[in-house]
Amino acid sequence: MNSSPLVNVDAEALKIEIDLIYAGADNLAGKPIYKDARCLLHRDAEICLRLASRLAHQAGLSLRVFDAYRPPYAQLLLWEALPNPEYVRDPKLGSHHSRGVAVDLTLLDGEGQPLDMGTGFDDMREQSHQFFPDLPPAVQRNRLLLLGIMLGAGFQHIASEWWHYELPDAENYPLIDDHSIRPARD
Repeated sequence: MNSSPLVNVDAEALKIEIDLIYAGADNLAGKPIYKDARCLLHRDAEICLRLASRLAHQAGLSLRVFDAYRPPYAQLLLWEALPNPEYVRDPKLGSHHSRGVAVDLTLLDGEGQPLDMGTGFDDMREQSHQFFPDLPPAVQRNRLLLLGIMLGAGFQHIASEWWHYELPDAENYPLIDDHSIRPARD
């Protein structure tokens, strides 16, 4: 019997795209981190993601997920690449991704093109902060639209990354070390 609280995120059932950035080399670590690109979330977060997808579709949009559950070894690799607690949580504290309750994502338009959010995913600069003021109004609207969808679905935001959402009281969820997600080899 599987006692893990993690469930597979079914892109087809949720009508979302999954593009796990850390399964490839184009990420802040500059190398693949995940050997296999399975998108997992805690059951509670997956339920909220389902609602977020429905809300996005009501607006004629859809979601693209960049990252979800992140094994502790992956958090350590990201910390080694960017040991800045404003953007990467110290693995000693435990990432909310490693609890399965955080998701990184963006919005896609009706043609499947990403909305302009002013920066790319994992762009670790002040311009990526949720409410950075010096961005065009269209970018501000897109970020606020994503924010509204995710808040409406039960997630909360963090100040430093427009793409990161997590369940409230994320600290109350235990860290999960799912050994079925293996590191990519250099």
